[in-house]
Amino acid sequence: MWKPIPSAPFGRELELAVFDEDGETALVFPCIREPQGWKSAATGVRVDIRPTHWRYWESKTVQTDDGTSVAEAS
Repeated sequence: MWKPIPSAPFGRELELAVFDEDGETALVFPCIREPQGWKSAATGVRVDIRPTHWRYWESKTVQTDDGTSVAEAS
């Protein structure tokens, strides 16, 4: 369930999205909220985004070329 961005916690891996007249657009990587803004959870690089909604990041399962499944690192 998506929650409004003002309630996003600091220091947690979150999935971010922008809801607008075109619908819902979610980032494909987790971000962490800091007092200065948002950063990528994987790289620590600042992310220039103005999200409208958030939810806790859940690891995704990815199918590899050889047909095996692996969980993405979060």
